Amino acid sequence: MSIPKKIFKTEQFQRHCCVPFCSASSKCNSFHSFPTDSDLRKQWLINIRRDPHTVTAHTKVCSRHFTSDQLIEPTSLTGGRRLVKGAVPTLFEWNICEGKTEPPPPLQVQEWHSLQKDHNYCFTPFSPAKKRSSSSKLDKSISATEDQSKYLKNLRKNIWEQCIQQEFCLQRFAGSDEDIQFYTRFPSYKHLMAFWFLIEPWIHKMVSMSKAKLAAQGNEEMMISALSSKRQHLQPVDEFFLFLVFLSLGMKERDLAIRFSTHQSIVSHIISMWTNFLFTVLGSQCIWLTRQKVQAYLPEEFKDFPDTQVILDCTELKCQMPSSPLPQRDMNSSHRSLCTMRALVGIAPHGAVTFVSDLYRDSFSNRELFKRSGIAENLTEDMAVMVNKGFLIRDCCECKVYSLSFLSKHPGDQASARLKMHVEQIIGRVKQNKLFHGIVSLSQAYSINQLFVVACLLSNYQNTALVKKVVH
Repeated sequence: MSIPKKIFKTEQFQRHCCVPFCSASSKCNSFHSFPTDSDLRKQWLINIRRDPHTVTAHTKVCSRHFTSDQLIEPTSLTGGRRLVKGAVPTLFEWNICEGKTEPPPPLQVQEWHSLQKDHNYCFTPFSPAKKRSSSSKLDKSISATEDQSKYLKNLRKNIWEQCIQQEFCLQRFAGSDEDIQFYTRFPSYKHLMAFWFLIEPWIHKMVSMSKAKLAAQGNEEMMISALSSKRQHLQPVDEFFLFLVFLSLGMKERDLAIRFSTHQSIVSHIISMWTNFLFTVLGSQCIWLTRQKVQAYLPEEFKDFPDTQVILDCTELKCQMPSSPLPQRDMNSSHRSLCTMRALVGIAPHGAVTFVSDLYRDSFSNRELFKRSGIAENLTEDMAVMVNKGFLIRDCCECKVYSLSFLSKHPGDQASARLKMHVEQIIGRVKQNKLFHGIVSLSQAYSINQLFVVACLLSNYQNTALVKKVVH
């Protein structure tokens, strides 16, 4: 049975668009072949998203993918719509859904809606009024979200500030340099944190030292238990703050336990750990200055004594008498329950502590204390020491000895008055910690030597030099 010629011709020349998701056929549209120009052909392939190897001479693109300004309307001679030179297809389902292509001009509105229906485009054109309304709602929604975010941020900040105000910790006083100086002797929060960053890398070693010390006493299990409990209460920086408050204000351990919301035994453990830690870290640094460095920082008040290397002073501490008979033999006292201990401190003319001796019983004279301290080994013939009255050490060292007792013989001498005031200010720096103004408790008596050394060494970081000159 033969096929009718009419049907054969219709099916033979019926074409389909090669654009993905396009269902147009030659029954209702005109088709266009790919251009021969290589650059233009490449642009067609990119826009249509077709593999170049799948395009043949029979591959066509329907006119629905071109804007109206790219199409030439049919005439009786041409018989179909043609493309202008350089036309590129731009109307596709994916780029209209992404909002990358604007609708065609008004002349093609009906065809545009037909194209949307045939291609099942997800983009729905809005009128300008609806667009403005939708954009306004979106802006309001974004603004409301930003306001809520700012409100939550401020709320968290307020809650955090309220919690900080209820806690006795370093962060509570961070905004007041006056409070920082009162509680820690550091001049400002920034100054204190600068010192903290110096010692922070060695904080983890403090745990090992404390554990080794207690383990040697057979108390390793107790130490681990106490340390675990302690870490749950205070951060390391607040432990350091607690130690500074104890040293600067001389507060009792029970008072500190109440302020820091912890147990008294934990406070005692923190003080002991930080005493050992700072004694090791700060004590490992050489504090004795060369003659050249002392001369570079020499204040104007010492212009008549330019070779002064160090100012010597003796400090006395009172502490409770331990019950053990061995320490009692080392710390004689006229009072049965108290003992007095003395130490020799050397201070450079510009205010830096350069020497700290061990603590000795009060029966030692200044002369004997000078000999036992070992400071004479650091003094040479070209140096001089300045001492207060009562230091009879001229025959104990090779260097010169300037006595402050002569200053009282010249009360009208302004230079002597300034020098005496300067020396008193230097000595006062070491004695500023109120812990040593009273009686040191029995719980700290066994570590009083380390505690005193730490207090003296900390003064080098808590105070600035009493001279503006800088060493180059």
